[in-house]
Amino acid sequence: MILIRSLLYLVSLVITTVILASVLSVVGWLLPYRQRCLIANSWGTVNLWFLKHLCRLDYEIEGLEKIPESGAIILAKHQSAWETMALRSLLPPEQAWVLKRELMWVPFFGWAAATVQPIAINRKAGRQAARQVIEIGLERLKQNRLVIIFPEGTRVAPGEHKRYGMGGALLAEKSGVPVIPIAHNAGTFWRRRDIRKYPGVIKVVVGDPISSQGKKAADINKEVETWIENTLSHIQ
Repeated sequence: MILIRSLLYLVSLVITTVILASVLSVVGWLLPYRQRCLIANSWGTVNLWFLKHLCRLDYEIEGLEKIPESGAIILAKHQSAWETMALRSLLPPEQAWVLKRELMWVPFFGWAAATVQPIAINRKAGRQAARQVIEIGLERLKQNRLVIIFPEGTRVAPGEHKRYGMGGALLAEKSGVPVIPIAHNAGTFWRRRDIRKYPGVIKVVVGDPISSQGKKAADINKEVETWIENTLSHIQ
């Protein structure tokens, strides 16, 4: 039944993505930026509903009130595809996501993503990619948007560890805005490269804002990584 429910969910995900992405791609550029973001957020909300009712996979979140409407950098754990959908739904509307540029070439999804102005980077470019995160990230923060980054850069399975990239911490050092860390255990239920979605409740914890004032990027990054990994050890 888990496989059947998961396949039904996959069908619903494809259908809702095509429909909402088509709307954004065709009329999105004619709408105010905030309205485009609200349509993008509805994609996450609809698919969280299908996930709950088809796969019996729900979530609970602690500390959502700690996230401001704008003027902050979100550094979140990356274990599965779930958080790319859920955070789009749960966070305030005007979001600037750092994502790999290859996603912009995906039909429908990439076209829609372009309308909400992400920070699309070449992950293989190293320092050039970090500079791009800083330059465009500073611009997005000045536009009163939240900048959302997965510091690990790719999905990391529960129990495994990958070095946290410096892009988000460098942006925090340059901008002086606070960093909001987010930990979750979505990878336990929605595994990397596995079509099956296991029933249960994903736990999401939003940490207290971490000040970047007067701190070096390395210290900010270490503080974020320590908090996320320690928190994760308690919710796995």
